[in-house]
This record gives sequence, C-alpha cells and structure tokens, in this order.
Amino acid sequence: MASICMLLLLLLFLFCTSDVCSSVVSSSTDAVLIVVDHSGKGDYKTIQAAINAVNSNNSELVYISIKPGIYREKIVIPADKPFITLSGTAGTNTTITWNDGGDIFDSPTVSVMASDFVARYLTIQNEYGTKGKGIALRVSADRAAFYGCRILSYQDTLLDDYGRHYYYNCYIEGATDFICGNAASLFESCQLNSLAKNLGTITAQHRNSPSENTGFIFLGGKITGIDGGTVLGRPWGSFSRVIYARTYMSNAISPYGWHDWDDPSKERTVYYGEYMCYGPGANRSKRVRWSRELSRDESAPFLNKTIIGGRSWLRPIPTHFKTHVK
Repeated sequence: MASICMLLLLLLFLFCTSDVCSSVVSSSTDAVLIVVDHSGKGDYKTIQAAINAVNSNNSELVYISIKPGIYREKIVIPADKPFITLSGTAGTNTTITWNDGGDIFDSPTVSVMASDFVARYLTIQNEYGTKGKGIALRVSADRAAFYGCRILSYQDTLLDDYGRHYYYNCYIEGATDFICGNAASLFESCQLNSLAKNLGTITAQHRNSPSENTGFIFLGGKITGIDGGTVLGRPWGSFSRVIYARTYMSNAISPYGWHDWDDPSKERTVYYGEYMCYGPGANRSKRVRWSRELSRDESAPFLNKTIIGGRSWLRPIPTHFKTHVK
C-alpha cells in the first residue's frame, strides 16, 4: 500500500510540474484579489508587500490590482510563487521605477522568477540612463505574458532571459541590445523605439545551439526612432535567431539591417529573417547578405503562438474574485 501511495504522489508531482497542470490552473476564472494603493486605501501600500503575502508554493490565481501612481520599488516575484498577475489600469499611469545599473541579473527594476506570471498595463522603468547596463525587466521563468506594458531603459532594457514568453501591444524602448537573452518569445503588435543616435541595436539574442527552440519573433507592430542609427539585431549567441514579420520599419533602421558583433564566423550560423515587412527601413537592397528574406513557407512556423506553446498556458483575465485574507 505504501508503495502505491508513493507512486500516486510521484505522478501527482509530475502532473503539477507540467504544462497540463498549468493549463488546469490557468483555465480557472476565479482569483484571489489583492489591492495595492500607495495612498493606503488598499490591502498594501507597496507591490512587493503584496507579493510577499502570497503563500509559498502557491497553486491558485492571484490578481494584484495596482492603483495608479509611481511605485519606487525594486521588485522580485520569487520562483515559489507562480500564477501571479500584476495589473495596473493603464500603462501610462501606473509606474514601477528604480535606478540601478551594472550586473544584468542584479540591476532589474522587476525580476520575474516564477512561472505563469502575467503583467498588464504597467510601466516598468530603470532610470539608470546612458551610463551602462540598466535592466528594467528580467524574465527568468517559463510561461510569462505581458499586455499593454511600457518597458523603458537605455541599455539591456528587457532581459528576456529564458522560458516561453508572450508580449502583446507593448512599448519597449532603449538604445543598445535593448531586448536580450535566450527566451522563446513572441512580440505581437509591439512598438520598439530606439533612442540610439549612432549605432543602436534592438536585439541581442543568445541562442547557442541549433537544437535550442528559442528566438525572438516580432509579428506586426512597428519600429521607431532616430533616423538611420539602429540595426535589427546582433548575435549574443552563435546561433542567434530573430525574425521580423509584417513589421513597419521606419528610417531608424540602418540600410544594412544587421550586425555580426565583429565576429564574421557567426554570419554562417545565425538565423536572421524578415518577412513582408514594410516602411522605409524595410528596404532590403543593401541588407547584409547573411540575413534572409523569408518565403511564405519559411515564415509560417513563426507566425503564430506555436513556438511558445501559447495555447496551453495563456489565460484570460479572471472574472470572479475572492478577498485576500491577511
């Protein structure tokens, strides 16, 4: 009997660490509601205090509603607290900001370490400026989604570290490698704004092997910025993979489009593609020869949520709430 019980416990553990368990939890329309208001009219005055109040090894949806205002905090969502949503009311009136630089893993204003995380209608900002690396958002977890968020810094703005991620209708701003990491991420209908005056780089994707199913996919959306000073990407990893599809490219994009980071050997192994992009920056007549103009068939695997397995874990906004008990 004891051995049967142990087997059942093992199966339950395996089930609840899989996408299946994520799908079961995320399909729920009920969530625990926690209200953050810096004026003192909510459950907590700070966002981190609300996150700290979530039980370790959490297994239910927690919806943290953040009232408008500027929250000067450095926030961590720890790995043992999955299924948390942070939601403002509009990306322009609910801001999380900090001022830190240096190490890319220590400087982020917001660090997401827990799976099944959602952020809605927030500005996430690092005010470190042009002095060096200052990460606004670090995402080091699987199954994370961001809707209507503004992510702002200068260098390494978004450390899209690892896991499967979805960004929808977000505004991401920076100058140097401002989307970097080795996640498998779909950026749909997002605006990328370059602050670079000379050589700027939007992406530094870190795929190290052709067997890794990672890469940055930009579907729809637009690229804006100062004329002629920015490339679409450069390879942090030897097998860096970035695709832009149906994206408007302004004159911010340099005619040659991509950079090899002064390592010509990577030109043979990177996968940099464009498909049906348009605008003055999308002219491929002077593109580097090692980038690709994708055909319809070549682009097809990247034009949906398959690369992130989104159908199994992207979840709707909860419709029923229960009160958080302190």
